[in-house]
Amino acid sequence: MPVHTSESSAVGGGGGKGVGLGLALGSALAFGGSGVAAKPLIEAGLDPLHVVWLRVAGAALVMLPLAVRHRALVKSRPSLLLGFGLLAVAGVQACYFAAISRIPVGVALLVEYLAPALVLGWVRFVQRRPVTRAAALGVVLAAGGLACVVEVWAGLSFDAVGLLLALAAACCQVGYFVLSDQGGDAGDEAPDPLGVIAYGLLVGALVLTAVARPWTMDWSILAGDAHMNGTPVPAALLLAWIILIATVLAYVTGVVSVRRLSPQVAGVVACLEAVIATVLAWILLGEHLSAPQIAGGAVVLLGAFIAQSSAPTKSSGEPVAGGGPERERAARETTA
Repeated sequence: MPVHTSESSAVGGGGGKGVGLGLALGSALAFGGSGVAAKPLIEAGLDPLHVVWLRVAGAALVMLPLAVRHRALVKSRPSLLLGFGLLAVAGVQACYFAAISRIPVGVALLVEYLAPALVLGWVRFVQRRPVTRAAALGVVLAAGGLACVVEVWAGLSFDAVGLLLALAAACCQVGYFVLSDQGGDAGDEAPDPLGVIAYGLLVGALVLTAVARPWTMDWSILAGDAHMNGTPVPAALLLAWIILIATVLAYVTGVVSVRRLSPQVAGVVACLEAVIATVLAWILLGEHLSAPQIAGGAVVLLGAFIAQSSAPTKSSGEPVAGGGPERERAARETTA
C-alpha cells in the first residue's frame, strides 16, 4: 500500500508488490555487505560496539535534515521512534556486530534470520491474524536451511556466546519488521518512514554512545588500512560503505519495502541478506563454508522465493501473510 508522503513516494515509486519486492531485494543487498566491511575494522583493533556506534552515529548525521523536517513525529509517535531506535537500530546492530566478532559473518546472519519465523509467530499468535500457507512454508524452509548452515547435527560447534548474540539480533530484528509496518494502513496519517528512520538512528546513536563510550576508541585506526583477507583497504572507505550503503540506503529501502509488502513477506525475502553476506564473506574474507552449509543457504533462498511469489495481492480477499482484512478495508477507504 502506498505511503502518502513526498519522500517515501520518491523512494518507493509507483507502489505495488513488484516495487516492494525490488526495494526488499535492494535492502538485502545493502545490509548484506555490512558484516564484510565491518569485520576487517574489528580485526584491525576496533571494538565491535565502537564500529556499531560509528555506523549508527554517522548515519544519524546523514539523516539529521530529515529528522528536523519531521520533528512533529516526536510528539505524535514517541513510542514508535523509541522502539525503532532501541530494537531496530541499537539492538540489531550491537548484537550482530558482537556476534561476527566470535563466529563467521554468514553464520551470524543466517541465525539472525530466524526472525521471519518469529515475525510469523507474532502475527499469528499475538495479533491473531491469518497467514498464508505459502508464507508459512517459506519460513519452514528458511528455518531448515538455517539448521544446515549452523550444522546442528555437529552439536553447534560454533562459539556458543556468538550464536546467542546472533539469536538476540534475531529477536531485535522482529522489532524492525513489526515497527516498520506501524501506520502503513493509516493513509495520509501514516508516519513518514524516512522520519521514523532518522529519529530511530538518533535514538540508537544516543543509546550506543552511553554503552559504547566512543571516547575510549582508538581513532587512529580509521586513518590507516584494514586487511580484507590479506588485502589492505582504507579503513575510512570501509566505514563510508557501512554508513552510506549498509545503513542509510539499507534502512530506507527496507522500511519502505515493509510498508509495501508486509512484515512477514519482507522478512522472508530479507533472508537473502544472509545468502549475500555468506557469498561476500567467502569471496572477500576467505570464510569458506561446507557443502551442507551451502545447501542450507540455497534452501533459505528457496523459502524466500516461495513466500514472496505466493503472497496474495492487496486486492485479494484471501488471508495474507501480513495485511489481513483490516488493511484491505483501510486501503479501500483511503482510495474511496
